[in-house]
Amino acid sequence: MGIFSQPISISDLTGQSSVEVEAVVDTGAFYSVLPSYLLQELGVEPIDRITFRLADNQQIEMEIGHVWITFEDRRRITTVAFGSNTGQLLLGAFTLEGLELAVDPQGQRLVPIEHLPV
Repeated sequence: MGIFSQPISISDLTGQSSVEVEAVVDTGAFYSVLPSYLLQELGVEPIDRITFRLADNQQIEMEIGHVWITFEDRRRITTVAFGSNTGQLLLGAFTLEGLELAVDPQGQRLVPIEHLPV
């Protein structure tokens, strides 16, 4: 799948502080990863610190927290990792699932998940 980015809005849980950003869609990442400085500016508090395994098999610890994330007309609370201040903003699988979005690799876009009857 080619790499592409999408505009999203991120806000603290009160909804009082928000920012519009471009995030790279990365289905290989479980959580979305945002720069620590950005989350701190929004007033997002870490709730835990967990270990992540990177693609090169290296392990690192990162803090995680909760934000509101909005893509087009979809808005959900999701868990995000506090990334490096110089790294890419990543939109991970956990957030995509929460927003009920799938990746269209040919069109390089996000599309609504089609729900099957129960």
